[in-house]
Amino acid sequence: MSKVDLSKYKNTFSKKNQIKRLFWSIVWFFLAKPLPRSIGRKWKIFLLNTFGAKVHKTANVYSSVKIYAPWNLEMHDFSCLAPEVDCYNVDRIIIGAHSTVSQKSYLCTASHDVCKSSNPLLTSPIIIKDQVWIGADVYLGMGITIEQGSVVGARSSVYKDVKPWEIIGGNPAKFIKKRKIIE
Repeated sequence: MSKVDLSKYKNTFSKKNQIKRLFWSIVWFFLAKPLPRSIGRKWKIFLLNTFGAKVHKTANVYSSVKIYAPWNLEMHDFSCLAPEVDCYNVDRIIIGAHSTVSQKSYLCTASHDVCKSSNPLLTSPIIIKDQVWIGADVYLGMGITIEQGSVVGARSSVYKDVKPWEIIGGNPAKFIKKRKIIE
């Protein structure tokens, strides 16, 4: 039987990357977190874009959002990261136009290769297309794409791509029904 030996784990992030993340955390904590959404929206977008994010001027990022690496975040027009969303964006996270990630959701772009004793880091982007609604307290795993118009039900765990205009839910998330807009 093989043994896991984490003493051989090598952090692949440079000191420069680690210092940038530390500086980002301090800036967000002191210059964005204290501001209410109604007052600080433009300022928060400015801070994110200053740190390399590509956030549209009409996007909305709540103060309690946790963003690991803003330079790996892209948000299109009228997209939203609601309260207490955790973007562990070691790799890219792209949120399309008119899409919402609801409160307390966790977007995870990284994991570890458990087939190797040193558990090396693996990353893959998360892509959320236009007109998507991610319900509250949802887990999105690395490397998935949520196609246009889809809805992910609250408290779901998503490990596979979601087809366009589908409603899914559960753990693991499964197809519930097609989404149809009725006016």
